[in-house]
Amino acid sequence: MNSRWFRIFLVGILLLSAALLNFRSDRKTSYLPESILPDQFLVVLGITQDAGYPQTGCESSCCAAYWNKKETRKYVSCLALVDRKAGQYWLLDATPDLPVQLKNLQHYLPLAPDYTPDGILLTHAHTGHYTGLMQFGREVQGAADIPVYAMPRMDSFLRHNGPWSQLIGLRNIRLLPLRSDSSFALNPSLRVRPILVPHRDEFSETVGFAVEGPAKKILYLPDIDKWDKWDRDIGAMVNEYDLLFIDGTFYRNGELPGRDMREVPHPFVEETVWRLSHLPDSLKQRIHFIHFNHSNPLLKKTSEEKEQLRSAGFRAAEEGMLINL
Repeated sequence: MNSRWFRIFLVGILLLSAALLNFRSDRKTSYLPESILPDQFLVVLGITQDAGYPQTGCESSCCAAYWNKKETRKYVSCLALVDRKAGQYWLLDATPDLPVQLKNLQHYLPLAPDYTPDGILLTHAHTGHYTGLMQFGREVQGAADIPVYAMPRMDSFLRHNGPWSQLIGLRNIRLLPLRSDSSFALNPSLRVRPILVPHRDEFSETVGFAVEGPAKKILYLPDIDKWDKWDRDIGAMVNEYDLLFIDGTFYRNGELPGRDMREVPHPFVEETVWRLSHLPDSLKQRIHFIHFNHSNPLLKKTSEEKEQLRSAGFRAAEEGMLINL
């Protein structure tokens, strides 16, 4: 192969790789060569509801599929924002699966190993979204001054309740205030804006995060009670963002036999699909459901519901998705 054709071949490979980064984002990605990773990107580190998959005490067929090796373990919902050019990364939520998620993240970092995030942004005080902070404490990593961004009630909850107060007292973490709808810079390339949402706010308020990079705007909204309770129109917001990770906890009503699902209000995936069915396909494909309960068929490698969702123009988030920011 002469040098001219080799250059054409090389350019073709790079263009194909770039396309994959923007991609068939409903599929789980393999680790990409370091040379073609973008400067700023997002990685999906987990996709389940707070309890993970399989879930403790579950004897149903959904979890039996894991024990019978028909399904793989899935981790609690978490995104990482990576700026390879600056050598920095941030986590959206700190989950019970943090040790594995940080290990998986090492494949994407410019200087591995690096188990100390440049910051953690917390959505709220439900089990799956903040309890991973304990991994930075005296008994584990013994980290120093990791910035943790929290809304006012979340901040107060951490300061006045153990073991979280010990993390602050020993300066394993350092709390930084968030204010709803107030945008701030993580660094010169990445900005974040917390957005209040209605949820079961027993211990803290709940927010989603709008992330703005040099090329894309992403919305991360893993928990909300019902769309009708919100003072914003999720349909209109689809126009504002290049990609939206939104609450897909339950696929349909009745998914938890013997339990009143009003106790755990979330918009069913079927409800959201119906609500947004008027959107053109070009906008529907921006929507990726996330935060799946162990009973949700969208967690499976393949399912009839997953195919129905795709046929309707929407997507289910997958661990390992990488999005150029």
